[in-house]
Amino acid sequence: MLLEVEDIHVHYGKIAAIKGLSIEVEQGEIVTLIGANGAGKTTTLKTISGLRPLTRGRIVFDGADISKMPGHRRVLAGIGQSPEGRGVFPGMTVADNLHMGSYARKGSAEKELAEVYELFPRLAERKNQMGGTMSGGEQQMLAIGRALMAKPKVLLLDEPSMGLAPKLVQQIFSIIVEINRRGTTVLLVEQNAAQALSIAHRAYVLETGRIVKSAPAAELLDDPQVRAAYLGSGADMTVEDQVAAEKAAAAPDVTRADGGPPPDGPAEGDSPS
Repeated sequence: MLLEVEDIHVHYGKIAAIKGLSIEVEQGEIVTLIGANGAGKTTTLKTISGLRPLTRGRIVFDGADISKMPGHRRVLAGIGQSPEGRGVFPGMTVADNLHMGSYARKGSAEKELAEVYELFPRLAERKNQMGGTMSGGEQQMLAIGRALMAKPKVLLLDEPSMGLAPKLVQQIFSIIVEINRRGTTVLLVEQNAAQALSIAHRAYVLETGRIVKSAPAAELLDDPQVRAAYLGSGADMTVEDQVAAEKAAAAPDVTRADGGPPPDGPAEGDSPS
């Protein structure tokens, strides 16, 4: 077992955010955590990566107990994270943002950089552009690419589709599948439960800090309770349907000849290139 989270409890002050949660992730899997806002999904990832301390319980990674290991050492051990909200360095170039992902590693990271540029050609095209001027979709690519620069054994992805147009959501999920195909295990937190379950091998459902259901992802896609609670009417929509619905709501921008942002538009607070 690559990652074992055993009966963990996590608090914010006196508030219990995680209440006896246990999950397992096998080498080579895509495992997804789904649940409503506030269920504890992001806190779970932060705790695995060392950003939140445990109240009790333990985390075992690659056979070693890492419960008290500092976050930077967990990166070196093989845990990479692309955080919710992307977290790019706005005043640094794309290339410098990527190199920050390999900052703690020894030796050259040129091989990993070439692989990231292969996965995300857009980043190669804009490697000298400031991260803060990238569109929302481009910043998401950059955040994932930066995490991959650490050469992780497991990649923690927190809401990779947040704020993106349906076509870009499909592209991001296709890339996640390709990352996994190349040998990286993925633990995915995602509000778009239908998309997450469609690519995952297994899934856990969280409610108020507890696991309430776990099963192969395909089974949860067909589970009536899961569909009613987390998938809704949009679960039966194809990507083409979602694109058509978005176009009806608001016509998308187009990529400008001067290298401006693609159709998903700039992220909130960003300025166009």
